[in-house]
Amino acid sequence: MSATPTHCPYCSLQCGMKVQRKGRAGIEVAAWEQFPVNEGALCRKGWTAGELRGTRERLTTPLVRDRATGELRAAGWDEALDLVAGRITALQAEHGKDTVAVFGGGGLTNEKSYQLGKFARVALGTSQVDYNGRWCMSSAASAGNQAFGIDRGLPFPLADVEQADVVVLVGSNMAETMPPAARHLDRLRERGGKVVVVDPRLTPTGERADLFLQPVPGTDLALALGVLHLLDAQGAVDEEYVARRTTGFEEVRRSVAAWWPERVERTTGIATDELRALVDLLAGSERVVVLTARGAEQHAQGTATVLAWINVALALGMPGKPYAGYGCLTGQGNGQGGREHGQKADQLPGYRMIDDPAARAHVAAVWGVDPDSLPGKGRSAYELLDSLGDGGGPRALLVLGSNIVVSAPNATHVTQRLESLDLLVVCDIVMSETAALADVVLPITQWAEESGTMTNLEGRVILRQRAVAPPDGVRSDLDVIAGLAERLGSPVPFSTDPQEVFAELGRASAGGKADYSGITWERIAAEQGVFWPCPAVADGEQPHPGTPRLFADSFATPDGRARFLVTEFAGAAEQPDPAYPLHLTTGRVLAQYQSGAQTRRIRSLPDEGAFVEMHPMLADRIGAHDGAPVVVRTRRGEMKAPARVVPTIRPDTVFVPFHWVGANRLTNDALDPSSRMPEFKVCAADVLV
Repeated sequence: MSATPTHCPYCSLQCGMKVQRKGRAGIEVAAWEQFPVNEGALCRKGWTAGELRGTRERLTTPLVRDRATGELRAAGWDEALDLVAGRITALQAEHGKDTVAVFGGGGLTNEKSYQLGKFARVALGTSQVDYNGRWCMSSAASAGNQAFGIDRGLPFPLADVEQADVVVLVGSNMAETMPPAARHLDRLRERGGKVVVVDPRLTPTGERADLFLQPVPGTDLALALGVLHLLDAQGAVDEEYVARRTTGFEEVRRSVAAWWPERVERTTGIATDELRALVDLLAGSERVVVLTARGAEQHAQGTATVLAWINVALALGMPGKPYAGYGCLTGQGNGQGGREHGQKADQLPGYRMIDDPAARAHVAAVWGVDPDSLPGKGRSAYELLDSLGDGGGPRALLVLGSNIVVSAPNATHVTQRLESLDLLVVCDIVMSETAALADVVLPITQWAEESGTMTNLEGRVILRQRAVAPPDGVRSDLDVIAGLAERLGSPVPFSTDPQEVFAELGRASAGGKADYSGITWERIAAEQGVFWPCPAVADGEQPHPGTPRLFADSFATPDGRARFLVTEFAGAAEQPDPAYPLHLTTGRVLAQYQSGAQTRRIRSLPDEGAFVEMHPMLADRIGAHDGAPVVVRTRRGEMKAPARVVPTIRPDTVFVPFHWVGANRLTNDALDPSSRMPEFKVCAADVLV
């Protein structure tokens, strides 16, 4: 039996794999050595991805909550969709269009993301649409747009890092979150290059480092300011590059003048000799790559933190230089493409802004509607959830590709908002914690049962191909959207063919920053992915080759220059005090992914449950023992889990993985003023035995 080449359902690497049937209903995964991103390598999540198809918890029929009993009961598709459309129509007639909201996900294909944004604005007429990617990479996206004029996580292929002299990883545990990517660090070191890791925990990634820096959580911005201060003091700034390719450096130079090493040490906990070692490494290297991830970005100052590290890269003259520059390690599977085509509150397809009259006119023409009929900018993800129900905002919510109850910050409060809705509709493959609250649950196809495109962390548009038919009774998200649009009297039809949707997406994105108009499914398959921007060309001309590397000649700003931007350190929104004397940080572990709705149901993946990682000094002080239960509490809630006592974390910090219910009951919902990213990565906490 032939295997179908496709891609992993998890992280933004979108590793290539082959899938084929196994037995009557199962599937198995095999290596696809020719795909360049992973060369056949997969992490344990990828190798076991096929097991989700056979789970007994798979949803295969719509469920509707019986108002008399309060229980979910099986229903037919027509009954379920009629019920949803009828209640939406009634609510909008009484409360207006914005009483219905849509919440998407960074794991949805490009076609679904595009169609979901179109559905919200055209079929529902609501401005209230956003997605969980707002909690993933939005701070780096905001910083990239401000500094470079464009947001593409990596402006170069990931393999380029092998040729760098130094790679600085700020807030990334690559070895556990995307293991196949870590081989690039090993190859770099084999060439004689150096790896620097900045993290409050000595993770498996930190163990690969030539220089490991362990700052106080929430102080990566101050560290970047101190690095730039010393680079300038040592005369290591590339003055010719700065003058030729950037603007704003003098203001930034003045702003970092006060960040002398001793001040950085007092703020971050990084010793002055460690700071100087980092600066010496950067100053003496021809090719430097700076990579940020969620540890640096999920903060109320996440955008400023990324801008500060971009300033370091620009001062060294790296962006646009071969095998050098700044990049962001996107998290979710379609974290890049998912934010480009319209499921964000402020965007239209092609990374156009919804308040731009020209953008509205272009997209409306593709959709066949009046530009004036399109709603304006809506609320960002957390602000949308915070307003739901009796919070004074939308009274109905449609959720696709997100498990909000586990993944939202201040999750107890968000759960209360969900429970106060008049209508909650959730599309999922299993009964997630969010689906369990819903009035209507719609069973949808999973990764191996559908075709569609994704855009990985490099900006490479790739093709997931259907390998097996879905179970009876299961429909795709595109079918759900089309069915609801028809029942709601949409002025335009919604296709259920993903290839047709992608072609329309290309027309809608044409001329935008994220231009896909020259990409076809056939090209993707033939070329093992196509990098955007890739505009269409006139008939008879050679196709645009795509753009693997950005910024070689100019940046995507009006004058072609990158922007240095002044950033000021304010620290975490919530600082330790006598009642909450510790820093709490959260993150992922090797065997689990995101909210765990999929990976926790795969038997081959170890599910040890949540734990509280702490230093032996802290454990001794509070009387905690490895494996024994402890309680972590913050101003928003508490959770109980076994202690994991390790010497690899700062003594003033505790770590909790976020794959299980509990961790995000603790996290802070303070928002970045630019990206609206919540401060997942640090808050004040206490631990009790």
